[in-house]
Amino acid sequence: MRILVVNWLDRENPLAGGAEIHLHETFSRMVQLGHKVTLLTSGWSGCAARVDLDGIDIHRTGARYTFLFAAAAYYLRHLSRESFDVVVEDLNKVPLFTPCWTRSRIVLLVHHLFGLTAFEEARIPIASATWLLERPIPWIFANTPTIAVSESTKKDLVKRGLHPEQIKVIPNGIDLDWYTPHPNHARSADPTVLYLGRLKKYKRVDLLLHAIDKLAQQGVEVTLKIAGTGDDLRRLESLCIKLDITNQVDFMGYVSEKKKLELLQTCWLHVLTSSKEGWGISCLESSACGTPTVASDSPGLRESVVSGETGLLVPHGDQQKLTLAIGSLLSDHQARKEMGRRGRRFAERYSWDNSARAMEDFLTRLVAQ
Repeated sequence: MRILVVNWLDRENPLAGGAEIHLHETFSRMVQLGHKVTLLTSGWSGCAARVDLDGIDIHRTGARYTFLFAAAAYYLRHLSRESFDVVVEDLNKVPLFTPCWTRSRIVLLVHHLFGLTAFEEARIPIASATWLLERPIPWIFANTPTIAVSESTKKDLVKRGLHPEQIKVIPNGIDLDWYTPHPNHARSADPTVLYLGRLKKYKRVDLLLHAIDKLAQQGVEVTLKIAGTGDDLRRLESLCIKLDITNQVDFMGYVSEKKKLELLQTCWLHVLTSSKEGWGISCLESSACGTPTVASDSPGLRESVVSGETGLLVPHGDQQKLTLAIGSLLSDHQARKEMGRRGRRFAERYSWDNSARAMEDFLTRLVAQ
């Protein structure tokens, strides 16, 4: 197949996140399976306009806030004469409305929709624009075959007006050969909690900081390592100063893949308190490393964490229950060990190879119609 993928970012973009990892891991494997994949995406200052990345032919045009318009213009000028069997619109921020500017067969790939949570993350003008741009999705994509990365995302799409029959759930995967328990099952000497991901308001890392504060007040010795960067960093650093927990919190910034693996293997707990995720891939990576997760009972997270088996889910925003869940697992070595064992077994159901094969099967069937 000749496949065109359209997405706001590619994996090399400084703003790239989980959706871009999903795109690259899935479609680079599609290349290995013999398909030709082209990615139309936005650029950034100093980037190459065109590059080959693991076999994916990447075309960059526009920038973060102009790509909505630049994508259509670039396609019409440079790609419209290509005989693509299918165009995959990877929707993980706001829609690009591909049905309005290409006659090719289209598949919509959805990680999650922001809805009102956009107002937790961005200022009112941008949040309002995001909310408004999501509104036409049921009409623009009414007859478009759709892939959701989780049942939570599928339910959200159905709630907004898409038909359940047009939506196929293909979960994310992980590299199970890379994410494995520590060879010696070693853990940090002192109780350590890990947050791994971008620092964005909707991730609600502030809830975790308040939990660390409450545990400190109870005499629990614990260190929180925060691995990641983002525009919520200054607010979170200020909150640490206000709560007087700077000695317990380590803002590590960006970490390498090797360091990320080390952190997941050696921390006692992984915590994710987002109000919404497409899937919660770091929870699955943590499980693969034999580390339990405490997470908000939010869309996406409730599928990547099996409460009582691979970790604990708590009502989103419930500070008391979050603190209790973290404290209870920190004090129960046997529970952590058992959840870690079950977590690895759970994670082994998901791999990028499985995701890519499911994607190939879905697209092949569609093109053959």
